[in-house]
Amino acid sequence: MSNYPDLQLYIGGAWRKTADTLPVVNPVDESLIGALPVATERDLDDALSAAADGLKVWSRAAPARRAEIIRRAAALMRERIEEIALDITCEHGKPLTQARLEVIRGCEFFEWDAGEAQRLYGRVIPSEPGIRYVVHHQPIGTVAAFSPWNFPMSQPSRKVAGALAAGCSIILKAAEETPAGALHIARAFHDAGLPAGVLNLVFGVPARISEYLIPQDQVRLIAFTGSTAVGKHLAGLAARHIKPVLMELGGHAPVIVCDDADAHQAGIVSAVRKARNAGQVCTSPTRFFVHERSFDTFTASFVERARSVKIGDGLDAATEMGPLANHRRIEAMEGLVADAVSAGARLLAGGERIGNRGYFFPVTVLANVPDTARIMREEPFGPLAVINPVASLDEAIAKANSVPFGLAAYAFTNAAANADRLTDEIEAGNLSINTLEASVAETPFGGVKESGYGREGGAEGITHYTVVKNVSHRMAI
Repeated sequence: MSNYPDLQLYIGGAWRKTADTLPVVNPVDESLIGALPVATERDLDDALSAAADGLKVWSRAAPARRAEIIRRAAALMRERIEEIALDITCEHGKPLTQARLEVIRGCEFFEWDAGEAQRLYGRVIPSEPGIRYVVHHQPIGTVAAFSPWNFPMSQPSRKVAGALAAGCSIILKAAEETPAGALHIARAFHDAGLPAGVLNLVFGVPARISEYLIPQDQVRLIAFTGSTAVGKHLAGLAARHIKPVLMELGGHAPVIVCDDADAHQAGIVSAVRKARNAGQVCTSPTRFFVHERSFDTFTASFVERARSVKIGDGLDAATEMGPLANHRRIEAMEGLVADAVSAGARLLAGGERIGNRGYFFPVTVLANVPDTARIMREEPFGPLAVINPVASLDEAIAKANSVPFGLAAYAFTNAAANADRLTDEIEAGNLSINTLEASVAETPFGGVKESGYGREGGAEGITHYTVVKNVSHRMAI
């Protein structure tokens, strides 16, 4: 596609090509749409040097100045929403409407953290006369950040926004399969007047880049969003060099439907949300535990809405769900469905790839799935939902907490007592009741257990890009 951007690295305020490239593929028809530059060690060394220079300037910039440039870049991205959304749809496959919303969401992260740059307060601790204890939050230094392919623009936005607001420099390794969103972020900051070296963008083979950058003395924080398996590897590598990490890892979100909720409406909104981004969301609702008195109603409305989801090219205005992002997701969906059915699950909708060109897979519904099936403990990262009956809230909570993940969880109930118990007992970093929205810019987002640690967004997010320094000052010796 001729209007897809010319992909380049962005290092030290300048764009550059590389001799080695990787293909970028449109998941709708598997056509080649771009050539991704692969960073060499020399490119990474240049990025490290540039980030060191950028840090000297940016860490000393007034918070109001940082906020001004961040907001200016966000304004440029809002102006360019159609161009950015089109590129995201072409490389990822999601409907254009969802791509536009992703750009808006990314801009909201920048706008919120721009404000937080001016609200990064320290404190004075009460003391005896003649001495002052003052706590400061200072930029941690150069950040090595790694973002995933499922949200090409909003995921890197979280990391760039937090790092820049805190006064850090950053080397961003964006996803090789969906690079355009990060490219547009770099373009906007370049045009907004960000000093050279503060933001550096590289692409390439993930393992090579992470294993080269993380041990570097200059890198002071590793920020990663992706699978738990890769997160464990990177956290282990960082631990060997005594470096902090910010990890937003996999999830396997439960949804508890209590017997007092509107089961019909809950089924409809759940099916719609399951189709969002083709289920390729770490917070996607997947394991539905429905009170047995509401099970039939909820399941019927969910299945009916799932079967009606319009699947097609994301550039078609009628499309509700585009293709999966790559062939690996097709293989994963087929394997999980086959395993569940062989274990005794009922397949109520979907279950098979659509056609043989493009990575299309329908919203798939499995019911009465045994606990032994893989889908009950493995995140599908696709449009696959499990609906199982439960006899009580006790049983639902136990099943919801039975996996090693704890990123997002959801519930439908109108009873204050139920909401109170869910708040206390669900093991997740984010609990949403009567809504399937897991996070917004002004709230902290992150997981517990194997879903990671640290938070992005909210007042808490920026603090992970800082170090706390206590200054004890006696007025006289």
